[in-house]
Amino acid sequence: MDVVKTAKEVANTVEEKVEKGVEVAKETFANVASHLPFANLARKGSDAFSIEVDLPGVKKEDIELQVEDNILTVKAVRKMKNEVKKEDYYLCESNFGLISRSFVLPEGIDKEKINATYEDGRLYITLEKEESRKAKSIAVK
Repeated sequence: MDVVKTAKEVANTVEEKVEKGVEVAKETFANVASHLPFANLARKGSDAFSIEVDLPGVKKEDIELQVEDNILTVKAVRKMKNEVKKEDYYLCESNFGLISRSFVLPEGIDKEKINATYEDGRLYITLEKEESRKAKSIAVK
């Protein structure tokens, strides 16, 4: 029994398995990233915030917004099918899946005044501060 030869074979097998695992991890992260929609966050003055979420290929009725504790979650189901029918071939590519993105709300947001509209594949969310937290002007007398 050649211990050195056996050790080299074990090391090579482990190295192959690690490389395969890294490739699987890269594919998994790429798949997860493809289901995270892009978002723009902005502050609107001192009394409101806005979030824009890209949801191309999603229908308005397939979008769900939920606020739990201090987290706003946007969930949507994308159902896209691209079909090409020609005389000599047929191509069908489908993309189905749940899209989800969560945002920690800034302190003092009035959860009853969260508004959302959907237009041309983009979800617009407006977050207003609670009245008691809005900036107030004080007149000097």
